[in-house]
Amino acid sequence: MMEQFLDWFPLDIGLIAQNYDRFLYGVGMTLTLTFLSLALGGLLAIPMAIARASRNRILNPVIWAYTYVFRGTPLLVQTYLIYYGVGQFEVIRQSWLWDPILSSAWWCALIAFTLNTAAYTTELLRGAIVDTPAGEVEAAIATGHSYRGRMRRIILPSAFRRAIPAYSNEVIFMLHGSVVASTITLQDILGVGRWLNGRYYLAYEGFITAALLYFVIVLCITTVFRWVERRYLRHLTRQNAEIAAEMTPDPAR
Repeated sequence: MMEQFLDWFPLDIGLIAQNYDRFLYGVGMTLTLTFLSLALGGLLAIPMAIARASRNRILNPVIWAYTYVFRGTPLLVQTYLIYYGVGQFEVIRQSWLWDPILSSAWWCALIAFTLNTAAYTTELLRGAIVDTPAGEVEAAIATGHSYRGRMRRIILPSAFRRAIPAYSNEVIFMLHGSVVASTITLQDILGVGRWLNGRYYLAYEGFITAALLYFVIVLCITTVFRWVERRYLRHLTRQNAEIAAEMTPDPAR
């Protein structure tokens, strides 16, 4: 019965199972590049978001230009410019940056991904900082908090919590964008799927397997962020429910 099902099923399950170790390697490569770039990009984004929100006359235009460029150009182009373009300069090839950093496809992908997600996260956090309720800031000033103290104890923690739903989308977008790594010889999930199709002259087994793996990873990410939202945004849910109840007209009146 099982043999008849496998003969009827359009995918070569046996061939996919034989190469499961390569797909596991691709999953590891994808997750490493995605979450490491998110971590590094987040660290870069925090001070830039603070500078953007403070409207610093010197830093604000520079950071705005950086975020505009990286949000306005495709991640594929950014990766190609770093991987293929930087090596065209002799001064770079003769510097310490070339070996082992800029000559490595992995490092070039990590740099491109980090700069890209840092630009998006900067604007995301800037919006959350600017939208901090004025009452919270006024209360911090009334209690004698300095600007640094307000930012560290009041504004940033509040902004981080309110940015959680939007940041979950950025994590998923970054995961999807990581497929760019396969175009510069890295064996991520899509790269392994492409290799499987080319190695065994298949039509779609590798791509469907890659799609299923991405689907499972996204499902795990959304589950984690839903728990985080319930944990840290519970007070906002109650406030919205109370406001909605107050705005609902009483039918008895």
